[in-house]
Amino acid sequence: MAETIQTFEVAESLGGARLDVVLADAVSSWSRSRLQKAVKSGSVEVDGVPITRPNTAMKAGQKVSIRLDDERETSTDTRGGIINDLTVLYEDDEIAVIDKPAGLVTHPNPRQIAGTVSDLAVERYGPLPEVQGENRPGIVHRLDRLTSGVLVLGRTESALQNLKAQFQARTVQKTYNAIVHGVPRFDTEWLTGAIATSTQSPDRMRVVPEHLREDMLEAGEARTAETMIETLETFGFASFIAAMPKTGRTHQIRVHLLAAGMPILYDRVYKIGGAPKLPIPAGVPRMERPALHARRLEIDHPKTGERMTFEADLPADMAGLLAWMRAR
Repeated sequence: MAETIQTFEVAESLGGARLDVVLADAVSSWSRSRLQKAVKSGSVEVDGVPITRPNTAMKAGQKVSIRLDDERETSTDTRGGIINDLTVLYEDDEIAVIDKPAGLVTHPNPRQIAGTVSDLAVERYGPLPEVQGENRPGIVHRLDRLTSGVLVLGRTESALQNLKAQFQARTVQKTYNAIVHGVPRFDTEWLTGAIATSTQSPDRMRVVPEHLREDMLEAGEARTAETMIETLETFGFASFIAAMPKTGRTHQIRVHLLAAGMPILYDRVYKIGGAPKLPIPAGVPRMERPALHARRLEIDHPKTGERMTFEADLPADMAGLLAWMRAR
């Protein structure tokens, strides 16, 4: 593993700043979370003394040294291939829109602190602003690790704040495609079950029973959620649908579809126990993730106000499954 040492002095303008902030200014190609990990591992010295606390206050003129290695944590796709670049659908000085592959984590989290969309965006564009919490540069919304599709990033503070306001005001239009078990009851349907954390697992969600809805909403234990479902094609045992979430709750589409009796094919978390009512035919192509894709995103450009629409084609795994079902 190759290793280099970068040494610099703390600028006058950064006197009083945290060590990790000073490092982020000097080592712009590394994310804050990766720099914090380097500090905690003893790879950073200040005036020749190892410092292991990222929040250590710095003084102007102090000499900082950091050991940089070429080892990097990465995301991998569903076939195990390393994801080391972004697929850009659109970019300008204010925003970037990407087609996120399944397997790529949106931002650092306790399970993975590097090799995320945030890290790759910083490598490509340099330092990015943060409005959704520390270690989430450029991020205004997220997709689950195994969900593919359109994701918008903010490249300036004003753009990121504007995009955040659009999501909060629910003026952003999101359209997902999914392949689900069974056949929907109607061509279009509103799914409106309130969503809460699962009582069995804190990292999963559930639709709350209707008789508990009002009490849980009033107590802040559940949140309203709305998803419009449109049936595009049916194949007997499965259907190809569009899902337009009005709200943006965690795992909303997956949870709503499960509660409606239409779990997404190959979703190993939100699934119905036992054999499906409509058996899956022999020979159906298998996917290594839920058959869910963020197909389209409509936003107002944060600087010009122009309404813009971005689309990402179905990835190969979903397109192959759909083609097989159409050919039966």
